[in-house]
Amino acid sequence: METTPAPARRAPRDPHLTKGWVIGRVSGAPVILTPSWFLAAAVLTLLFSPTVRSFAPGLGVGIYLVSFVFVLLLFVSVFLHEVAHAVVAKSRGHEVTELAVTIWGGHTAYSGTSRRPLDGILISVVGPLTNLLLAVVCWFAFQAQPTMTVPALLLYAAAFSNAFVGVFNLLPGLPLDGGQILESAVWAVTGSRTRGTIVAGWVGRVVAVGVVAWALGWPLLNGYEVDLFTVAWAALIGAFLWSGAGAAITNGRTREAVSGLTVASLAYPAVAVPVATTVSDAVAAAQRAGAGHVVLTDALGHPVAYADPAAVAAVPTAQAPLTPVGAVAVGLPPTARVDVHLAGQAMLDAVASATRDAPLLVVTDAGRVVGLLDVSHVVAALQAARGR
Repeated sequence: METTPAPARRAPRDPHLTKGWVIGRVSGAPVILTPSWFLAAAVLTLLFSPTVRSFAPGLGVGIYLVSFVFVLLLFVSVFLHEVAHAVVAKSRGHEVTELAVTIWGGHTAYSGTSRRPLDGILISVVGPLTNLLLAVVCWFAFQAQPTMTVPALLLYAAAFSNAFVGVFNLLPGLPLDGGQILESAVWAVTGSRTRGTIVAGWVGRVVAVGVVAWALGWPLLNGYEVDLFTVAWAALIGAFLWSGAGAAITNGRTREAVSGLTVASLAYPAVAVPVATTVSDAVAAAQRAGAGHVVLTDALGHPVAYADPAAVAAVPTAQAPLTPVGAVAVGLPPTARVDVHLAGQAMLDAVASATRDAPLLVVTDAGRVVGLLDVSHVVAALQAARGR
């Protein structure tokens, strides 16, 4: 009897990824083309078309095709910028989660935080350097052209646009790459990444205002008429930079508040007893240790469960000396552990990793059970810290 194999099911899409179409993978991460890219491509095609028309008016509708080719070259440059970020981030031990091509160009997302200022500098600087390298290559290719043809025009435009993207991204303010470099530099000098984030965020606000001031002031200082379209475009970019800088300042302040959270301060004291211990003996051990919670260990001393306080209290007094505490215990997976000395972001990362399997974590000190950590308690403390 023949059977027909069931059709393969497509893996569910990660809800945390940017919405769009996955067009490839780099460093193990999906490359996502977002719907907003098409709007950006259309606008840039229209903006560049007058330049093509003035250079080659006889192309007719081909003007828009040439203009669109330039837009494609520009976004390839932006994509290579993001690839550089992704490759270096992975080489520095991060897990790259996505590369997205968006209306603003693109972004690279990766998990984990930089362990050293040098990591942040290297990951950030390679993007703009990639654009500056492309600018040099396109410029020399343009210089090699014997006559000013449409391909020569595209090379010239690609050289100019890559130089602009590279230099603009090196401006020292978040959320630009230069802001990431400034953040890491301040971190290296002061020893505080939070201070670096806040400083780079405020400089980012200065850069945002400077973009708009330049659009207004440059033509006035040089005796030209102010172009309202340029001012509107600069205001849009400035608003984006201001928003990103503000978010960075908020994140920095949140990180500062979070740095005060520790496992030791959030955990409940607990005592470890063998799994075969009776309820009465377990309660007595907890009272002697001044702990309100009991963790059960196996023959090797590894925590395997915790006694449910409500279930322990429900055991009749006469039955407590006869009832194994394991009968009123809740099992714990081997991964449900966290070190008592963790604090700040390191604590949050460890808790997030361990709580995939359990809502309560065993707190250990050099392998010895010292407490229990309720994840809901951590969440409440985190929300309180962010609300300060």
